Amino acid sequence: MGVASGLRCRLKHGAGEVDEECRPPCAGARMERRKDIRFRARFDALISSGPAEGAGVLTDLSYSGARMEEVSLRPDLGTSVRLYVFVQPVAPFELVGRVTRHTESGFVILYEVFDPQVRRLVDDVSALVEAPQ
Repeated sequence: MGVASGLRCRLKHGAGEVDEECRPPCAGARMERRKDIRFRARFDALISSGPAEGAGVLTDLSYSGARMEEVSLRPDLGTSVRLYVFVQPVAPFELVGRVTRHTESGFVILYEVFDPQVRRLVDDVSALVEAPQ
């Protein structure tokens, strides 16, 4: 909402009220912060974080990170993890990143280092899964 329209809205309704006419189109919507396209997937993966190991399902994949769900191990935020992802018919591949967010049943990682090989792997995997979101 621009300054002029915001002022008109406050004059019309007072400081505490806003109607649909005054509301910006994206008000209340979460701002999308992703910079890379993500692909929905469903691949079994092993999780390694130091001496701790577990398993889960890789559900989202992009050039900058990945999302794991249904995990048996949920590392702390900031922890470095290794994911060993099993994709048929492509050979298993490894992703390394840091846990940046917890979800209800898993976590999200951002890759620690941009690796052109990861980009090729994401391209290969994206060809096997549904269209980008």
